Amino acid sequence: MESISGWQVRLLGGIASWVVFSSMLNVTGKIRSLTQPWVSHQVISGTPISLKIQKYQHGFLDGLFTALSCVVSVPFYTAFLPLLFWSGHCKLARQMTLLMAFCDYIGNCIKDVVAAPRPSSPPVRRVTATEDEKENAMEYGLPSSHTLNTVCLSGYLLHYVLSYAEISDICTQLVGLATICLVVGLIGLGRIYLGMHSLIDVIGGLIIGMGVLAIWLSIHEYIDAFVVSEQNVSTFWTVLSLLLLFAYPTPEFATPSFEYHTAFNGVALGIVIGIQQTYHHFHHEDVPRLFTSDLAILAFLGRALVGIPTILLVKFCSKALAKWILPIVANILGIPVKSTSYIPTLSVSAMSKKSDGTRQAGYLQKLFFFSHQETFDVDTGIRLLQYTGLAWSVVDLVPYVFFRLGL
Repeated sequence: MESISGWQVRLLGGIASWVVFSSMLNVTGKIRSLTQPWVSHQVISGTPISLKIQKYQHGFLDGLFTALSCVVSVPFYTAFLPLLFWSGHCKLARQMTLLMAFCDYIGNCIKDVVAAPRPSSPPVRRVTATEDEKENAMEYGLPSSHTLNTVCLSGYLLHYVLSYAEISDICTQLVGLATICLVVGLIGLGRIYLGMHSLIDVIGGLIIGMGVLAIWLSIHEYIDAFVVSEQNVSTFWTVLSLLLLFAYPTPEFATPSFEYHTAFNGVALGIVIGIQQTYHHFHHEDVPRLFTSDLAILAFLGRALVGIPTILLVKFCSKALAKWILPIVANILGIPVKSTSYIPTLSVSAMSKKSDGTRQAGYLQKLFFFSHQETFDVDTGIRLLQYTGLAWSVVDLVPYVFFRLGL
């Protein structure tokens, strides 16, 4: 049996303790009462700045900033990262996946703790040309996730390229830094132009993003060394993922932010489990890389044509399996559950028709007293397992298929 390191016990114990005491002391509510009024005032006072920027309204700018927003959105990274894994740049792919999960968790936690509004529309014109943007508009404002994610991921990409290519030329480094600044600036400007964020949201995203990037650059090598080792990785990360779900703050009103976190939490878990199992087979430093004689473009396109349908099939199967298994397990353990959207028979309206006044709470339910929930949304578990299966297939099942097909 694998041994559990002391730091793992301390970290997991610390998070579990935080969940209990923060709930008992209502830490989220107290922080919100201190920050929300000030941030809300800044959003309102920033309305004239948004209106001045929107005076330059033009169809071309609408399309440009919408396209830029899509390119740095979570759905884009979810589609792009598998291709990065299959291109042979495995270390970059797993680091950016875990960094994305880290950014997503930090950003969405702050959103739901502060619960600050987005710019009022009207008078601000809000452009939501895609379904993803319409869902984003349902979240709270501070910080701008697009700005935060762009700072972190583009900054780390620059760091990786300079380190991997061993570029020491100052001019090249400055050009790279200037390019990153330009992209971040356009993203931030675009979020204000589209009416999705106020100036304070963008500044908050910029500052928090730089802080997260600085932290990540100081620990990423340790995290990567841990993930590719065989030191209780899968068990530790599974427990960590579950604890992070409970550690997530309760928003003032329900938003899609927790759903986004749950999905990417599952992605990170699936990547870690898959990498830990297959690192020496498919993800070591000597694997064929794109644009080399070992992996031609046509072979890479073949990987994409085979891999994308495969992971979508695994996602569908994982969801169907989770929808069948989780309610049964919850019933056996005595945990009352509901379903917001995935299982109609467990919807709130359906559950209200059932009499459960004499039902005794199960032992596990009693252990979760600090959550202040009468029932647990099984959709969270379904979503977590669905995206865990999806990510696992990206780094485990699909590379094995490539191997068998000679790709």
